[in-house]
Amino acid sequence: MVMVAVKSFMVPREKFITIERDTDAQTAARIMRDRSIGSLFVTNGKEIIGILTDTDMVRRVVAAGADTHKTTAEQVMSAPILTIDENKTLLDANDLMAQTHIRYPLFVVEGRERREEIASMPGQFRLSVDLLVKEASEIAALGISAVILFGIPDRKDARGSSGFDPNGIVQRAVKAVKDHVPGLMVVTDVCIDEYTDHGHCGIVKDGRILNDETLDCLRAMAKTHAQAGADMVAPSDMMDGRVAAIREELDQAGFPELPIMAYAAKFASCFYAPFRDAAFSSPQFGDRQSYQMDPANRREALREIALDVEEGADIVMVKPALPYLDIIAAARAQMLLPVAAYQVSGEYSMIKAAANAGWLDESRAMMESLLSIKRAGADLILTYFAKDAARLLR
Repeated sequence: MVMVAVKSFMVPREKFITIERDTDAQTAARIMRDRSIGSLFVTNGKEIIGILTDTDMVRRVVAAGADTHKTTAEQVMSAPILTIDENKTLLDANDLMAQTHIRYPLFVVEGRERREEIASMPGQFRLSVDLLVKEASEIAALGISAVILFGIPDRKDARGSSGFDPNGIVQRAVKAVKDHVPGLMVVTDVCIDEYTDHGHCGIVKDGRILNDETLDCLRAMAKTHAQAGADMVAPSDMMDGRVAAIREELDQAGFPELPIMAYAAKFASCFYAPFRDAAFSSPQFGDRQSYQMDPANRREALREIALDVEEGADIVMVKPALPYLDIIAAARAQMLLPVAAYQVSGEYSMIKAAANAGWLDESRAMMESLLSIKRAGADLILTYFAKDAARLLR
C-alpha cells in the first residue's frame, strides 16, 4: 500500500471546497457539518493560503473559548500548505508529514562569524546571528518547519535584563531569520536563566525565588520577542501563573493571536546538564528543584498541564521526553490541545556517546527514540537530532 502513488488518492481541484480568509469560524463549521467534511481550503481570493480542519476548530476555537463569530478562518487555519509531487508514494507523504512535526533548538551568541562546538553535545554549536541565518536556510531546505531559539548574551545581571532588551540577542536573531527565511517558523524560549548572573529561572532574594517579580520580566521578554517577529513564545521557567501573565501582556501589546507553547511539565532532571553547559546557565548556588517538578509525581504533572491550558496555553510540553513517556501519553489522552515533547540535551548526548563508543547504531537509536516519543502521543518533538532525522526521512 505504501508504494501506491499519491495521485491515486488525489481529489480533483474542481471538487475542493474553499472559503475566504475572513470567513468566520461559525460559518466554516456549518459548511463542514452540512457537507460532512473535515476540512476546508482557505483562499485569499485566488491562491490557497491554508487549510482549516475540524481539529483546528476544536483546538483553536472550541478549546480556546474563542468567539466563533469574530474568529476568522485565517486566524485558526493550518499554514503553510505542504505540497508533494503526485508521483511520490504514500510512504513519501508520511515521511514529509513527520518532518513537519520536528522542531530544532538553536543557540545564538553575540558577535560575527562565531561557531563554537558544544563539547558536551557533539555536533551542536553556538552560532552568531550571521551564521544562524545560514543554518536556518539549511534547516528549511531539509523540510524542518520550525526552530526554537535560546539566547546567550555577553552581559548578565541579577534580573536577566538583557533578555527583555528590544535589541537583545534573541530579538535580533528573530528579525534576521524572519527577514532571510520568512517561511521558517521561529519559536523563542522565554526564561531568564540564560541572562541572569546567578543562573536561576527567577529573580532571587535572600536565597529564595520571587515568583511574582519574575513574571514582570517574563512578560517583557515575551512582548519584545513578539515585536521582533517571533511566531510563537515558549515559557520554560515554571513560575506559577506565567502563562496567564504572558497571555495578558501579548493581548495588551496587540498580539492576541500569537500562540504560547508552555513547558507545562518540566521535571527536575539530570538530563539537562549538557544544555546548561551549552547556555552557560548552571545555577551558581542551590538547584531548581523548588520550581521544577518532582520526577516521582505523575498527578502533579497532569495538574500543572491542566492549569497551563486553563491559563491560555496553545500547546503544552513535557520535558524531558523519553523518561516521561507515560506523562506524554496521559497528557495526550486528557488534553485537546497539541502536546509537544522535548528530547533534551542529555537524551541526545547519551546516544551520541554510546554510538561514539561503538555500543549503539546512532541512526537506529535516534529513530527508535523519536518513534517512541511519537507513539506515546507527542504531536511535536523538539530534538537536537532534527537535521539528522530529516535527512533520513527525505
